[in-house]
Amino acid sequence: MKAVVAGAAGGIGQPLSLLLKASPHVDHLSLYDVVNTPGVTADLSHISSVATIDGFLPADDGLKKAFTGADIVVIPAGIPRKPGMTRDDLFKINAGIVKGLIEGIVQHCPDAFILVISNPVNSTVPIAAEVLKKAGKFNPKKLFGVTTLDVVRAETFVREITGAKGDPSKTVIPVIGGHSGETIVPLFSQASPSVSIPQDKLDALTNRVQFGGDEVVKAKDGAGSATLSMAYAGFRFAEKVIRAAKGETGIVEPSFIYLAGVEGGEAVAKETGCEYFSVPVELGKDGAQKAHNIVTSANDYEKKLLQACYAGLKGNITKGVEFVANPPQ
Repeated sequence: MKAVVAGAAGGIGQPLSLLLKASPHVDHLSLYDVVNTPGVTADLSHISSVATIDGFLPADDGLKKAFTGADIVVIPAGIPRKPGMTRDDLFKINAGIVKGLIEGIVQHCPDAFILVISNPVNSTVPIAAEVLKKAGKFNPKKLFGVTTLDVVRAETFVREITGAKGDPSKTVIPVIGGHSGETIVPLFSQASPSVSIPQDKLDALTNRVQFGGDEVVKAKDGAGSATLSMAYAGFRFAEKVIRAAKGETGIVEPSFIYLAGVEGGEAVAKETGCEYFSVPVELGKDGAQKAHNIVTSANDYEKKLLQACYAGLKGNITKGVEFVANPPQ
């Protein structure tokens, strides 16, 4: 199993690469970034784990060398928002980076599983899909937007309220929709095992899951965003995709997917009016095996959240599609 991290020298890329290097499920890890890849590679190469490792810069066909033969490509590449930079400025830069990397995947490993972490996921996943469609290489079952951090936050924050003992990740809390602000909809009513959240704490808990990233930015005092927790979440999802690809069954995790291309997705698209949506996805050898339509089971409180989610998400998706159709000059 060859895994690639594209954007491996960044704040998410480095800890993500560390976790993948330590994973017993990865045989070969290739790192790619525009700067500092040799140093990160040398450092990780000293770890006594199964995976062999190499790393490349753009020079000397580095992208080709990194991507060729890849079974899974995880993309945390991009830049964080800097002072004075608008969200639109940030979008254009990161959208361009993702577009370029997907073009590399088209050329060198078109059959790989593609896991997009680069923000804004609500737009970068449609960008990836449009590039793949244009090249005739789009397999909806193999393209995933990583929304696992929202799930991880929900698991963590719920325990702070319930005070439950044990491993919080053993409480399954579906988080659906998109991967930013109001498009993130935690369905606490469908937690398994069920959780009891006092009504007067539900708004604050929901808001914290939706805007947890702001908490980290504030705590880092403008010096960064959620990198370590995102790396953990990215690894958790990547490892589940790898385990499913190797034949393990019964693995289900929410992910932002192109609904029309996955079994069960059409029902979600009809319910939400969105082409892309994060729902629990059953993973198999070929990727997204089945989308679980849990939208219809949302309670009245969650249905109100979903209305705001749909409005925001449709605009984000359109923005991504239009970026590829009419690239900025």
